[in-house]
Amino acid sequence: MRDSSNPVMRGVVRDNQSGGYAGFGSGAAGAGQAAMYNQYGQQAPYSPPAAPPSTRQLTIDDVVTKTAITLGVLTISAIVSYFLSSSNETLAPLLCGVGAIGGLVLVLIASFGRKQDNPAIVLGYAVLEGLFVGSISYVFANWVVSGANAGALIGQAVLGTFGVFFGMLLVYKVGAIRVTPRFTRMLFAGLIGVIVLMVGNLIIGLFTGSAGILRDGGPIAIIFSLVCIALAAFSFLLDFDAADRLIRAGAPDRAAWGVALGLTVTLVWLYVEILRLLSYFQSD
Repeated sequence: MRDSSNPVMRGVVRDNQSGGYAGFGSGAAGAGQAAMYNQYGQQAPYSPPAAPPSTRQLTIDDVVTKTAITLGVLTISAIVSYFLSSSNETLAPLLCGVGAIGGLVLVLIASFGRKQDNPAIVLGYAVLEGLFVGSISYVFANWVVSGANAGALIGQAVLGTFGVFFGMLLVYKVGAIRVTPRFTRMLFAGLIGVIVLMVGNLIIGLFTGSAGILRDGGPIAIIFSLVCIALAAFSFLLDFDAADRLIRAGAPDRAAWGVALGLTVTLVWLYVEILRLLSYFQSD
């Protein structure tokens, strides 16, 4: 069984494997045995175990609807965050930090606490990540790239993000790239390598007071951003495959929230990397 490189999607698939949906049927056997005895301890006629709670199976419409809701909440939060930052620039770093750290905490809770299908956590993540996206967009469009058209820069990043998303969806649908265990392992290794490089660059930047060679806008930084964009794009294939397997396995409809969370995590990463790359080309 393939695992997604996205920790959220991996947890959703793990918790919704066929025949083992989380929380389903866990008490049915015990209830059936208890029903075989009456209040006096005498054996009563056999009665079949209670049926598990009824639930509707996951469909593609559920995935589309929950993802649209999550992205809608994130967009509204991002717009509010952007205008708050533009009205008071000192709020930008605060909103960025709160959104990034808060979003990371909720993703960790969802992944390790097996709460990927909790709509409150998913929508809470959308709100916090919207604060991050809006404020980081303001920083790139007004601080990093001085004198640039903020609307044009952000618009290009948004179009590029959804262009890549729908492009990879088409690639998945036509089967141009097959999602195999080998493909998954290679992508996972690439993601681990990128994370290690990001952490190392951050540590070096803290000691040197610079952005680091991977984020200074030079040739190596451009190549690194292109690699990150490619990895994020290929991650969509694993996300689509995980959602497809959940639908075929008859997972409950609540699993759509986990799929929406996983797709949103990848979309935000892709957007930030595209925005960063565009800022390199428009910087003075």
